[in-house]
Amino acid sequence: MSTVTTHVLDTARGVPAAGVPVRMDRISPGGTVDPVAHGVTDDDGRVKDLGPDDLTPGVYRLTFDVAGYAATTGQENFFPEVAITFSLIAQDGAVPHHHVPLLLSPFHYSTYKGS
Repeated sequence: MSTVTTHVLDTARGVPAAGVPVRMDRISPGGTVDPVAHGVTDDDGRVKDLGPDDLTPGVYRLTFDVAGYAATTGQENFFPEVAITFSLIAQDGAVPHHHVPLLLSPFHYSTYKGS
């Protein structure tokens, strides 16, 4: 299983958000952005295999192409893109699995550290 997984729910339509392009980058302490992985949500709104199984501790960012998704569903979204920046911290010498969900609607989004 990937170190980082995600799940997108379209709360306006009450369904998983299928077909959302997702990109994961690592942000170095100096601000350099390095691509790590990319994927697209499946019919259940999940990207189960996003990136490497082992990541080093550090700051990462998931970027969701909301405009692309909205165009396929006929919605107009205020946020064309959602970027979630988070820190991966080693525990017992390794970075554990992290699940980063996104709850999405045309004029609002929220996220949390999942399990």
